[in-house]
Amino acid sequence: MAVYVQEQQLCLPAAGCPGPVDGPVATCGMSRLLGGTLERVCKAVLLLCLLHFLVAVILYFDVYAQHLAFFTRSSARGPPRALHPAASSNSNCSRPNATAPSSGLPEVPSARPGPTAPVLPPCPDSPPGLVGRLLIEFTSPMPLERVQRENPGVLLGGRYTPPDCTPAQTVAVIIPFRHREHHLRYWLHYLHPILRRQRLRYGVYVINQHGEDTFNRAKLLNVGFLEALKEDATYDCFIFSDVDLVPMDDRNLYRCGDQPRHFATAMDKFGFRLPYAGYFGGVSGLSKAQFLRINGFPNEYWGWGGEDDDIFNRISLTGMKISRPDIRIGRYRMIKHDRDKHNEPNPQRFTRIQNTKQTMKRDGIGSVQYQVLEVSRQPLFTNITVDIGRPPPWHSRG
Repeated sequence: MAVYVQEQQLCLPAAGCPGPVDGPVATCGMSRLLGGTLERVCKAVLLLCLLHFLVAVILYFDVYAQHLAFFTRSSARGPPRALHPAASSNSNCSRPNATAPSSGLPEVPSARPGPTAPVLPPCPDSPPGLVGRLLIEFTSPMPLERVQRENPGVLLGGRYTPPDCTPAQTVAVIIPFRHREHHLRYWLHYLHPILRRQRLRYGVYVINQHGEDTFNRAKLLNVGFLEALKEDATYDCFIFSDVDLVPMDDRNLYRCGDQPRHFATAMDKFGFRLPYAGYFGGVSGLSKAQFLRINGFPNEYWGWGGEDDDIFNRISLTGMKISRPDIRIGRYRMIKHDRDKHNEPNPQRFTRIQNTKQTMKRDGIGSVQYQVLEVSRQPLFTNITVDIGRPPPWHSRG
């Protein structure tokens, strides 16, 4: 008896084929396709994770390198200085809430660094805004309010700094003064615009002699030198100017040089000529070092005349020479006026001028005595009223 057995074709499950062993062929193929796709997706996700990790590592080392460079530069500059070394060395920093002992000075609150101020270029040696020859007249009324409106950039006390450049010097303009308010208004009217066009960092100081005793111009100039430095120790150039002299050319630069400077080389009252070779009156300028080298100005010239010749002798005796602008640029107009009361000619001036070599070391900035009575900062100048004493009783005998 013959038995016919029909062979049943079986589909053995492949790896990853979840279907039953006896499932149809089409179902098994679909399972293989899905398994392959899932495998490729997993590999792609793994690659993305690896790429993300590599990017994170690169960024980490880049930031670390920047921080390392910053701390290296900070270490090269050295540790920050304490505001008050004595106080910081005694401070108790071992406890978090410890309070440092008081140093007697006001505490300075810590502040976050603000925006850095722009660095201005140096002011030019030849300022571009100069006019040259000026028309100077003293007939128009000159109220102080008008002068103030004309100079809005001048700060209280007569201080000014150019907004667009950095000057090489800080200039103090010293004016000996008593009972000359009318002249002062004209001086301020003309000089402030001139000094601003010259790109100067400057301050104007009117040294007012108190009382009605004999006037002493040179002693007031010594006082002005000392008082200006008390207000601003950075002054390194000093211009000494009479209140009745106005320059006729703004190219006559109010600066200090290697030698003492005489600015008023050609006054109208002298026919725009230098009266004599040793003349050093009217308007002059010395650096701080030059002024100290000659021991300042003499204090014993009471009354009119002689002190400028004594100053010329001091300059010559210390080995310096006078520099002057061209006579066409050093022209000045003087405000006409009668001689001041209590400023009569000094009868001892000629004798004193002959003895400068013997007196200059003991009579000068090192021996000046005075008392400040009032310091008043006006919109266009600083007024300092001082008591400089009285002339000795033998002064009137000549």
